[in-house]
Amino acid sequence: VQLQASGGGLVQAGGSLRLSCAASGRTFSRYVMAWFRQAPGKEREFVASIWWRGSNTYYADSVKDRFTISKDNAKNTVDLQMNSLKPEDTAVYYCSARPIGNPKYDYWGQGTQVTVSS
Repeated sequence: VQLQASGGGLVQAGGSLRLSCAASGRTFSRYVMAWFRQAPGKEREFVASIWWRGSNTYYADSVKDRFTISKDNAKNTVDLQMNSLKPEDTAVYYCSARPIGNPKYDYWGQGTQVTVSS
């Protein structure tokens, strides 16, 4: 499994960014795809997830109503639309995948830096 994240950058508070994760190496119909983030000096934390089949979505409370996770079956990509960004959203963002029924995320992409200036 290969996961390739892109789309990070520098944005002012209140702005928007869209991250994309290109997934390859297997069929993901029985996988859960997710975004995590890690801010300097903090542990990695869950941001959002989506089931490849059925499109169930879940969000951390801190991003609910601001971030939207989506997928494109044809392109095998999982996107994270981030609106109303805050300085506290500054972190390295990682895409990840796990088989349905497995609580552990086994597959990780390289991170992409998101910096929100105040």
